[in-house]
Amino acid sequence: MNTTFEDLGFDPEILGPEEEQTITVRQKLLATAKKAARQVPFMEDVVAGYYCALDPATPTKVRATLMAALAYFVLPVDTIPDFILGVGFGDDATVLMAAFAMIRSHMRADHYDAAREALKDDTL
Repeated sequence: MNTTFEDLGFDPEILGPEEEQTITVRQKLLATAKKAARQVPFMEDVVAGYYCALDPATPTKVRATLMAALAYFVLPVDTIPDFILGVGFGDDATVLMAAFAMIRSHMRADHYDAAREALKDDTL
């Protein structure tokens, strides 16, 4: 069976071992979530999307859409730099909301439960 990132077409030779990739994504998402928490009112959806993307039961196309949207959210270089207060996360929010609108039916209660727990404990 393919690993999570291989299913999405990511080359493990370039990105490193899957365990390391997962830790890196988790750390970057948590750091960005902390910075954006006051500016992005749907942070629970963002973290639930992360858990949905890691869920092997989620279809590959949905997982790829979520990973792309989450990558855009955590990358510091994008259309409008995130450090610009008030508007910096605006383009990120637009990308995330568009992705969530497309895949909302795949985000389950257990993804939201995990997100609430992670945001409460500051662990992803």
